[in-house]
Amino acid sequence: MTTDELRESLLMAPKNGFARISAEDRVEMESYCKRYAAFMDACKTEREATAWAVREAEKLGFQPFVPGMTVNPGDKIYYNNRGKSIALAVIGTEPLSKGANICAAHVDSPRMDLKPNPLYEDAEIAYCKTHYYGGIKKYQWPTIPLALHGVVYRKDGSVITITVGEDDADPVLMVTDLLPHLAADQMQKPLAKGIAGEQLNVIVGTEPIEGEGADLVKLNIMKLLNEKYGLIEADFQSAELTIVPAGRCREVGLDRSLLGAYGHDDRVCSYAELEALFTIGQPTKTAVCILADKEEIGSVGISGMQSHYFEHFMGALCRSQGVKLEDCFAASFCLSADVSNAFDPNFPETCDRRNNSALNYGVSICKYTGSRGKGGASDASAEAMGHVRTTFDNAGVIWQMATLGKVDQGGGGTVAAYMANRNIVTVDAGVPVLSMHAPMELASKLDCYEMMLACKAIYLA
Repeated sequence: MTTDELRESLLMAPKNGFARISAEDRVEMESYCKRYAAFMDACKTEREATAWAVREAEKLGFQPFVPGMTVNPGDKIYYNNRGKSIALAVIGTEPLSKGANICAAHVDSPRMDLKPNPLYEDAEIAYCKTHYYGGIKKYQWPTIPLALHGVVYRKDGSVITITVGEDDADPVLMVTDLLPHLAADQMQKPLAKGIAGEQLNVIVGTEPIEGEGADLVKLNIMKLLNEKYGLIEADFQSAELTIVPAGRCREVGLDRSLLGAYGHDDRVCSYAELEALFTIGQPTKTAVCILADKEEIGSVGISGMQSHYFEHFMGALCRSQGVKLEDCFAASFCLSADVSNAFDPNFPETCDRRNNSALNYGVSICKYTGSRGKGGASDASAEAMGHVRTTFDNAGVIWQMATLGKVDQGGGGTVAAYMANRNIVTVDAGVPVLSMHAPMELASKLDCYEMMLACKAIYLA
């Protein structure tokens, strides 16, 4: 064989995905990304994503989960876990003793939560105090338009949904920063300390109500909230109100090849899972989609992936078929669908370029996450990696391998470890993202589309 023949037969030669897809694929990709962008505009919190999934699932014939219900092949079932996470299943023709094909993503994203007693006035400016949620760079959040999303559980038991800052007619909120003219001391601080967590206070007003006494601006804000929502200050203590970046998902680049949005991590994989599940038809194995909460703070709590709500759901499905849950889990496969870091040539020193994912090269399969010595990782076996590789190749999915930066640079995790702890074979795969955890993240349209195809391939494997 010639050198060229040897090179072609023995060595990898990755190609940009745009050199691999057809004109028909591009049309489908653009259509898919429009649907995804609409989802992103509607869903900036885990509650909104869960509610959206319920509405769309019911339109397609999914029925709410009821313990003790009988399930048959082709049945479509969803389990709404307290409005903050959701599991959906399409029952396969094979019994659950043969296992399930699972795609698991999360719908929470880094943000700022209002503290239980948030509203105060200082220097005749009304603020809300926040507590940041997840791994953010605090300096990125001042001076950008912000929106308020969430729910308030009032004393009378009624629940009020609040969204301010997304409609063009709405006001937006903002955290201030120090002017450069007076920032000599601030500019000497490391980035991590340039803005402190306790400085992430959101301005909500400056106009005092007419009258005498203290806190007239704060009182005016409470008057406005009372008139519109019937709230009193004590209602903040039974509320989940979050501050997120305002604005819509936008095309980025003169060629419109990227999508910029808050919360690609990890709603880009969540939407891919949902659309794939909604369009697979009748699977052989039961196909399960999980949209979990609390991944950004360790998958903890009643709505996180460490919760037993997943066992509650799957256990009931198994019992309806006379199958032991542990037998189902042992025979199942899970794609832990979470984003990876795309190579950024502005910061090449952070990555092992030979092993880093890149924009437009498709879904990134990540054998392990974790930090430094693979701490906290779910390190997939060769057999598990082979299954994903073969499944994607057979389905024509464009994919690549990925690791999370240089070994000693840092690291991170996904829900994979918690699925693997259940004795479910699990592999990480997701969409490469630039500026992960920033108020606006970037993802390639091509990679977004390939992620949906990847989820569909897993469900049908």
